Amino acid sequence: MAATKLTLSSKSPESFNSDLLIYCLEQDKKEKVKVGQTPATKELKAAIALGDFKGKASDSLLIYPSNSGKQKPYAGRILILGVGKSHDMPLSDLREQCRKTGGIIAAKAGKLKAEKICLCLPSVNEMKGEEVVECLVEGILLGDYSFLKYKKEDSKKPSFGGIKEIVVSATGSHKGLRRSMNKAEHSAFAARAARDMANEPGNGWTPGSFASYARNLAAKHKMKCTILGKNDMKRLKMGGILAVNQGSAEPPKMVILEYRSLKKKAETILIVGKGLTFDSGGVSLKPAAGMQDMKYDMCGGAAALSAMRVVGEEKPHVNVVAIIPATDNMGGSSALKPGDIIRHYGGITSEIVNTDAEGRLILADALAYGIKKFAPTCVVDLATLTGAVILGLGHHRTGLLGNNQTLVDRLLVAGENCGEPLWQLPLDKEYVKQIDSDVADIKNTGGRPAGTITAAAYLQKFVGDTPWSHMDIAGTAWDFTKKSYIPKGPSGTGVRTLVDLIRNWKRFS
Repeated sequence: MAATKLTLSSKSPESFNSDLLIYCLEQDKKEKVKVGQTPATKELKAAIALGDFKGKASDSLLIYPSNSGKQKPYAGRILILGVGKSHDMPLSDLREQCRKTGGIIAAKAGKLKAEKICLCLPSVNEMKGEEVVECLVEGILLGDYSFLKYKKEDSKKPSFGGIKEIVVSATGSHKGLRRSMNKAEHSAFAARAARDMANEPGNGWTPGSFASYARNLAAKHKMKCTILGKNDMKRLKMGGILAVNQGSAEPPKMVILEYRSLKKKAETILIVGKGLTFDSGGVSLKPAAGMQDMKYDMCGGAAALSAMRVVGEEKPHVNVVAIIPATDNMGGSSALKPGDIIRHYGGITSEIVNTDAEGRLILADALAYGIKKFAPTCVVDLATLTGAVILGLGHHRTGLLGNNQTLVDRLLVAGENCGEPLWQLPLDKEYVKQIDSDVADIKNTGGRPAGTITAAAYLQKFVGDTPWSHMDIAGTAWDFTKKSYIPKGPSGTGVRTLVDLIRNWKRFS
C-alpha cells in the first residue's frame, strides 16, 4: 500500500473538498451527546431525538449533504462518530479509545472507498490535543491496512487501495500537533511493515529477506548492519542456531543492526527478535492442521527490525542494537534429533528433548553473543515462543518475564500506553529445576507444566546479570484481541511497545 499523506491545517474542516468529513463527539457526565458545532447539526439532533445516535463508543451516523460540491461543506459525506463517556477514564483507556475510533474511521473509509478524508480534531476530556491527534491518526493508519500482494485484481470489483490523504483540522499552535502526527505515522507504518513481513509466505520471506531489509534500513538511516552467515556461526561456535538449521536447505543468518546516538555516554538497549521463518517442528513434527500459520513464527524478528525503522527516523538519545537470529526449522536428513546434545555460544551444553522447542535455541546464541559484544544496559527479547502462553493468557496479553523489575515495569507501562498489554509471570528458582538435565548443563524443555516460564528460564541462562526481559508474543502476534485497528492475521504487536520504551527512555537504574 502506498504511503498516506498527512496534512495539518487551521482552515475550517468544511472548506476541504474531501470524500469524507469526520466529527468525533463525546458524551457528557449524564451520557448526553455534546453536539458542538457540526455542519449537520439539524440531522444530528434528529438522530439523537430518535435514539439512533447516542454518542457511545463506536456509534456512527453517516450523512450525505445535499449541497455537497457547491457550498460548504464540500465533502461528499459527513461521518459523525461517538467516543463515549470519557470522564474519569484513565489516560491509557482514553488513548486506546481514540485509537479504536481511528480504526473505525479507517473501516468506514474503506467501505466507502474514501481516499481523502478530513478529520476535525476533537476535544477528549482532559487529553492534550497532541495525544488525541497521535492516537486517532495512529488508529486510522493501523486500521487502513491490507495485504493483497498475491491476489489477482478483480477489474469488476477493484479493491480499495487505502486512504491517500488525511487532513486534520485544528486551531492553535501546530508545532506539537505536527510532531505527534509524525510519531503516529512512524509507529503505525513500522507496525504495518511487521505485518507485511509476517503475511509473506515461508517461500517469500526467508532469512535472506531479513538481511536485505536490514541492509536497506542501514543505508537509509546511516546505521551499521552486520550479517553473520553460516561460516561465521561455525567460527563463533553458535551451536543453537546451527542445530536448528541442520535440516534446512536455506542457510541461516544472524542480522545485527546498530544505531549509535550522538549523545555521549548514551546507554544501550539490545533487542533480540526470534526470526524463525517457518517452523515445521523438525523431527518432532507439528500436526498438519494449522501448520500454515507457522510462517508467523518470525514475528518477534519482524517486530525488532520494524522498531529499528522508527529508531532510524527519530534518532533517540539512546543506543539501540537489534539482533535477529533467522532460520527455518525443517526435518531434512541432517535434522536435529531428540536426544542430541548441542553446545551454545559461550559453552553451555543443552540436551534436545523436543526439536519443536527450537526458538529458545536460536535466541540463546543471539542473547549470549549480543551481551558479550555490545555490553548493553539492558536487553529485551520478543518471540512467538510457546503455545503455553496462549493457554494461560489467551490472545489478549503478551507474557512478560525478566530478571529485573525496573525493566519489567517499564515494559508494562509501555504496553499499556500503546494498547499492547502485557502480563508478568513469575520466574522463580523452582521453575529452573525443570530444565535440569542428567547428561548436559540444561535441556530444552521442562515438560508441559509452566511451559512459558521454563522457556524463559532457558533463556535466562544466557543473560547473566544483565537486566533482561522476555516477551512471549505467541498469543498476540496473530489472532490478537479483535480491535477496529487490528486486522485479522498478524497484528504487528511488540513494535509499538518497543518504540514507546525507547521514546520514553530515562537513564536506567
